[in-house]
Amino acid sequence: MKITGLTTRLLKIDASPRYRDGIVPTGRPPHWFFPLVILHTDEGVDGHSMAYGPHGDGHALAAILHESFWPQLELADPDQVEAIWQRLFQRQRHLYNQSDSLVGVIDVALWDLRGKRLQCPISTLLGQYTDCLPAYLTSRSEHFNEEEIAAEVAAAKASGFCGYKLQLRDGPKRDIPRLKAARLGAGADFPLMQDANSAYSLHEALTVGHALDALNYHWFEEPLPEQQLENYRLLSSRLKTPIVAAETVRLTDLPNFMTNRAMTFARGDVLIKGGVTGLKKALSACELFGFNLEIHTANTPLLDVANLHVACSARNTSWMEVHHPVFRFGLKEHPFDSSDGIIRLPQKPGLGVEIDWDWVENHTEQIRHSGNTP
Repeated sequence: MKITGLTTRLLKIDASPRYRDGIVPTGRPPHWFFPLVILHTDEGVDGHSMAYGPHGDGHALAAILHESFWPQLELADPDQVEAIWQRLFQRQRHLYNQSDSLVGVIDVALWDLRGKRLQCPISTLLGQYTDCLPAYLTSRSEHFNEEEIAAEVAAAKASGFCGYKLQLRDGPKRDIPRLKAARLGAGADFPLMQDANSAYSLHEALTVGHALDALNYHWFEEPLPEQQLENYRLLSSRLKTPIVAAETVRLTDLPNFMTNRAMTFARGDVLIKGGVTGLKKALSACELFGFNLEIHTANTPLLDVANLHVACSARNTSWMEVHHPVFRFGLKEHPFDSSDGIIRLPQKPGLGVEIDWDWVENHTEQIRHSGNTP
């Protein structure tokens, strides 16, 4: 089997449901463009993946896939996933203005293709460990007041979610009262997480972290910019709340966080860590060092399904993250649409989900082709 073509469809998504009262904030795009990626082969089997495009970058991502990545894929054997991954990953050395995310996008399509050809799910190819994981809900707004936060946490718990993550980054004075309100809404033992998206200074992170200690939070995620390794070491030594870090660092930088004890749990997903291949490597490395790696949502339908397959192939991850439903588009059924807080593996070959091609056709803004495509 040989890769003979690449098709990318730019899917136009209305961004307004993501925001409070449907009002898109000034400076943010009113529409997102997510590239749906299709790898074609000479045997008629296609592999599917998708890139993340909510920041006005969708058209640029599609261009890079075709102009930079396609020449490395043309006529390659898609079963040689590791060889292709190594070639693309090493090539990134010279593409300074790109992240490894597009390596991940191609890699997911290769694993989808391989699973379909071999008629088994990706999780089976990886060596399945479990068939389901508990889900936590990530807050749908960054601008809740205390009463709204308490109500949403209580509603998430009542609807069956097994935990809830806040994303507060306005400083201790504003954030700590809302963190306390979330604990009141959740009750004493319901798992709560706080994600600062690297917005705090060290002093702010220590202040908020001590509050989280008192409130029995399950983890404190990305409190600082992840280039501040020494500050992460200090924070980890001063707080009892587990520190979750290394979400945005390259795969090859992950060992620095482990050997320096700069975190309690690692973070990663198939987008940032270089696909199914890269995320599986990250999980294996973390297991050998005695760390869990908690998988981060990619907010992209096919990539989140790929995350689930990798998560269910490892013993050292405990959760699946569920975000706003606006990110669950273009599939006839999405495994993250769960009614009981448990996310279950699809059992069909490859990614195991069915793309809603009528929806895709109605939302396609632009199509690009390389090589021989249908």
